Amino acid sequence: MLPRSAILALPILLAAGLPALAGVTVRSCDRDVTFDKPPVHAVSNDVNLTEMMLALKLQDRMVGYTGVSGWKTLDASLREGIGELPELSAKYPTKEVLAAADADFFFAGWNYSMKVGGEVTPETLAPLGIKVYELTESCIHIMKKDKASFADFFNDIDNLGKIFDVSDRADKLVAGYKARLAEIEAGIDPKTPRPRVFVYDSGTDKPFTAGGYAMPTALIEAAGGSNIMDNVDTSWTTVGWEAVVDRDPEVVVIVNYGDVTAEQKRQFMLDNPAFKNVSAVKNDRFVVLDYVEATPGPRNIEAVAKLAAAFHPAAK
Repeated sequence: MLPRSAILALPILLAAGLPALAGVTVRSCDRDVTFDKPPVHAVSNDVNLTEMMLALKLQDRMVGYTGVSGWKTLDASLREGIGELPELSAKYPTKEVLAAADADFFFAGWNYSMKVGGEVTPETLAPLGIKVYELTESCIHIMKKDKASFADFFNDIDNLGKIFDVSDRADKLVAGYKARLAEIEAGIDPKTPRPRVFVYDSGTDKPFTAGGYAMPTALIEAAGGSNIMDNVDTSWTTVGWEAVVDRDPEVVVIVNYGDVTAEQKRQFMLDNPAFKNVSAVKNDRFVVLDYVEATPGPRNIEAVAKLAAAFHPAAK
């Protein structure tokens, strides 16, 4: 029940054309974050988080994006969606960059522009009036959570919908994503053997890969495969090549971005004598996902279709 003072104030608020009750609270990792009104000067970091904002048609609430051109490029779809929005920082933004843009909201993640104990965190941005929503996949770096799943991605879309007061758009997007995912999964025979899969992001001395809490684990499982590193209790991490050889992946998923091309990564594995007995190398079974497909975002759904076709070619 509303207190008497609030009830008496209702006619005044309504007459002024203001909402009688304002504010929405969402869970961001281990924090409750309350927004008294939707942000109007939002900044997103990285291509996948930016694409979530674009999918919700939030360009008019944004003042820019960060963390793309330092490592990656925008494809035609992203360039069209971003339009005239400026890239405020090629890599990780500083507090000064965000403050200079008059940002009131930062959509980022742990190891997606924010580092534990670093310069840019929810705590360091709060005094500047900048509220932060953290990518759910990245929460494993600061708290315990369930392993990677599509629920993480759907949760982010849902929460962004609440934050920006566009829940109707968010609901439609999630419903469409779920329907398409169910369609893809229905085409995979559950009796078909699940291939062992290794995610090769980068690195030659030691590979950077996806552990059990990184989005590719969810993509691989939905596509009817098994990530050989799903027992590694973090998201993106470095492992030893010995562990890769010992677990003998049947398929290698290459994440394509940066200066080293997907073909160069493939050739590195094919040419290295240490991998000559690895099943994926012997049979030349490689599949490429662009960075924006392998990290949480709208392209995850069709990434599952691409992986399923590679894992189960006989079902095509």
